[in-house]
Amino acid sequence: MALSLAVVIILGLIFNKLFIKMKLPGLLGMLVLGVILGPYGINILSEDLLNISGDLRKIALIIILLRAGFGIKRETLNKVGPTAFKISLIPVVLEGFAILFLSRYILDISFIEAGILGFIIAAVSPAVIVPQMLNLIERKKGEAKGIPTIILAGASIDDVVAITIFTAFLGLYGAEQINILTQFISIPISIVLGILLGIVLALVMLFIFKRVEMRATKKTLVVLGAAILLTSLEDAVGNIIPIASLLGVMTIGFIILEKAPDMSEKLSNKFNKIWVFAEILLFVLVGAKVNIYVATDAGFVGLIIIIIGLSARSLGVYISLIGTDLNIKEKVFCMISFVPKATVQAAIGAVPLAAGVPAGELILALAVLSIVITAPLGAIGIQATAEKFLE
Repeated sequence: MALSLAVVIILGLIFNKLFIKMKLPGLLGMLVLGVILGPYGINILSEDLLNISGDLRKIALIIILLRAGFGIKRETLNKVGPTAFKISLIPVVLEGFAILFLSRYILDISFIEAGILGFIIAAVSPAVIVPQMLNLIERKKGEAKGIPTIILAGASIDDVVAITIFTAFLGLYGAEQINILTQFISIPISIVLGILLGIVLALVMLFIFKRVEMRATKKTLVVLGAAILLTSLEDAVGNIIPIASLLGVMTIGFIILEKAPDMSEKLSNKFNKIWVFAEILLFVLVGAKVNIYVATDAGFVGLIIIIIGLSARSLGVYISLIGTDLNIKEKVFCMISFVPKATVQAAIGAVPLAAGVPAGELILALAVLSIVITAPLGAIGIQATAEKFLE
């Protein structure tokens, strides 16, 4: 495993640099590298590394969400809060149900199978979106209107909504007694619980940091450990008590920034350094999960379904931004920013197949195809339009 890790790190840095020199997002280079090195490419990554890749990807995602929390200012959040909430809910619901009704008839699958498919594909990828928004915040692009913050907050809650509805449809297939209304009610409950737990953890850590002398490096490790515990809590009790743990992770950074700005700056700098390593692991290992051969099985019809789903999502983004002071170019930028899909699809795309859903192979193929198409296009689109459309 050590050799595989060395290969991933060295080649990850090289591919990142090459793609940046070609005026393309560095993360795209790392995704491509993952596809090449992974089991569906030349297959040189060790089984041990692939077996723990899920945990490594989760830790990397936690690091980037903590960085996001350290970058969100209260005044900006107060200004964009209602818009961020609308953009986290309306687009994902429109996309999920658009794919549901379309695939129900085009693919000739059951209503429940179409619902499972719709809300696997509907989730956007914080792994792709968040680093690019943080880069914009650092460069003050779109900050006057809080555009990166709208997208940061929206992308994290978007996944909560998509995964909750996906779980409801999967439960219906398994003949579990699941009430759809109850599942929808659990969405705001999970959001509130995630935020509250994030606040509590942040306040406890601040209490400890003020009374126990430790270097910023050790504080960084404590914060990272607490965030990992929070996500593990969701894994342990998520079936009983819904918790939006990733939103809670972002809240930890936000509260520390709010209560201790000087400490927050030091911690943020430490996480920026850790991210250099975590970013390589995240995108290379996500790429390694992508089976491009399965993607081709979805064919032209799969491509049409994904495009129509994205069109419905873009309509949802536009509706969410009605009444804001964003101009048309800024609204188009927001639409493009919610295109990338990767993290959720790579994590749960194969779950229906493992659960014995008859259309499981087709669902997996469409999930993989959505990554292959939207991750590179979305990443390139965000980078290109940010320069032209944002002040």
